[in-house]
Amino acid sequence: MRMAVTMGDASGVGPEITLRCYANGELTNDVVVYGDAAILRAGANLLKLDVSIHAVEEPRQVIQGSLNVIDLGLLNAADLTPGVLRKDSGAAARAYVERATHDALKGEVAGIVTLPVNKEATRMSDPDFIGHTELIAQLCDVQNYSMMLVTDDVAVSHVSTHVPLTEAIRRVTKQRVRAVIELTHRTLSMGTENPRIAVCGLNPHASENGLFGDEEKKFITPAIAETFDAGINVSGPYPADTIFHQAIHHNRYDAVVCMYHDQGHAPMKLFDFESAVNVTIGLPIIRTSVDHGTAFDIAWRGTAFTDSLDHALRYARKLASKRHSV
Repeated sequence: MRMAVTMGDASGVGPEITLRCYANGELTNDVVVYGDAAILRAGANLLKLDVSIHAVEEPRQVIQGSLNVIDLGLLNAADLTPGVLRKDSGAAARAYVERATHDALKGEVAGIVTLPVNKEATRMSDPDFIGHTELIAQLCDVQNYSMMLVTDDVAVSHVSTHVPLTEAIRRVTKQRVRAVIELTHRTLSMGTENPRIAVCGLNPHASENGLFGDEEKKFITPAIAETFDAGINVSGPYPADTIFHQAIHHNRYDAVVCMYHDQGHAPMKLFDFESAVNVTIGLPIIRTSVDHGTAFDIAWRGTAFTDSLDHALRYARKLASKRHSV
């Protein structure tokens, strides 16, 4: 079955990466791009790439030997303005994701791989837009979900992501920490038997037995105890400043559950920025993403790294094959 790739904001690196990957033979015939054919054709000319682009209305209409595009017809060639923040390109990027999600829910594609949107641009037409993850979860009518970053060495999931730090602290509840541990275990169990999960504390040094806060004692430790008693190989809470060294350099854990966005994202992007894959766990569909933004400052110059799309596609296919075999 086809794998959907949403091309992202036309002013950013997403469509450029798509074209360069296809021109390099890195996109196979199971990929169908959701976006605007006019932008991709104009971009191929800009980059001087010999790419045949075939516009289709449904995933089943794809042909061999071309870059197949579900053409939403929202932008034209004149709308290709590299690095420019635009309301129309932000709205179009959102529309690509929405159409691909609906097609995945209908079973017309095996999953979705998203290239970056620009939140500021998209919020010009949708003031409530927070990010890909939240939008797709809303379209799937799912409340219990989480963001996971995956590399070959370790996975990191998050109790909260795109919220202010004050709100992130409020979201550290026993129920939420337990839910993320369970989602992490369920996802990793598709490829790893009895995955080893470490849980971070919220406070410095995981509070040092209450010296720096009581969230560990009140919420995190009880969640760990309940999931451990349910048969999950989980332990903690551990200080966030040391657990990644233990997980990555000493191979003691397969995953780390973090309490907020930067607690997980900062070390993962330092460790393996170019190959980390963003996965939304808890959805009825498969969704992965590259773990970088629109990079307006270098968009359409032919210099953005492209390996991230390959990694995101590989992981989406892996999840699809595991889900199909269950």
